[in-house]
Amino acid sequence: MREFLRTNDPVRISWLTAVLAEREIEVVVLDTHMSILEGQVGAIPRRLMVLDEDFDAAVDFVQAAEAENEEDTADMLLGGRLRFHQPAAGYRVAIDPIFLAAAIPAEAGARVLDVGTGAGAAAICLAARVEGARVVGLELAEDWVDFARRNAAENDLDGRVTFYQGDLLAPPQAVARGGFDHVMANPPHLPATRADPRTGPGKARAHIEGGASLADWIDFCLRMVAPKGTVTMIHRADRLDEILGHLWGRAGGMVVYPLWPKAEQAPKRIIVRARPGIAAPFRLDPGMVLHRDDGGYAAAAESVLTDAGPIVL
Repeated sequence: MREFLRTNDPVRISWLTAVLAEREIEVVVLDTHMSILEGQVGAIPRRLMVLDEDFDAAVDFVQAAEAENEEDTADMLLGGRLRFHQPAAGYRVAIDPIFLAAAIPAEAGARVLDVGTGAGAAAICLAARVEGARVVGLELAEDWVDFARRNAAENDLDGRVTFYQGDLLAPPQAVARGGFDHVMANPPHLPATRADPRTGPGKARAHIEGGASLADWIDFCLRMVAPKGTVTMIHRADRLDEILGHLWGRAGGMVVYPLWPKAEQAPKRIIVRARPGIAAPFRLDPGMVLHRDDGGYAAAAESVLTDAGPIVL
């Protein structure tokens, strides 16, 4: 076998594997077990291998796909159910927004706000899973809003998913009215004081807090949700104390759902849910183990990522 591509982007790996399979080109992914799996793209690139006789065809296809649009890529989410456009460079969606969307207990007719929607991954995944739910996405970056609107339209969801460009510190009126049944967020994971200064601008705006701090994100989410609705966010496990501190006394029914990379590894991501107007006590859920010992996704995680299954907190 020969290596035809090396990448640490799991969405791109999934898309290329699926598309090449349609062309009857089998792809073997190596180095999965060596990746640092923490809910974001792994630090060690994985090698995509094909049979020697398929090498030229595989390379030609990849080059043609990249030449078709040098500024963005068309990837697949939820086992190929959704086509997802995103920038080719800078921040690229990983599994966090997919798990966030899976954790929202929305039903048909529910109004959901996705704060910091980016290119719309969580919003369109939720809308695709829950028929009849209406999702509003708020995003500061205008270019990401363009991607989000394109993704909704291409997946025939633009009638149920609406995206607004704006700052959560001064939201557009259509969002500021609040009253959403559910609010979800995947905030930047690091304050500027803890961030690597070498981070490029594309990734920095997704990973590093700007004018809005974590406290601002939580405050906005609590103001936007209807009484007894849910506020759900996915974040780094090492900031759980901050999240709970900002929520305590302002919401009840808090649940923490850890995402364990492997059975014996500490969680690096947590999903936190809170409900204003609810007096239920705090609960620590067992959570989910994401990967088997061989590095592949465990059955529960595969259900979320491929079959659009829900996460029940």
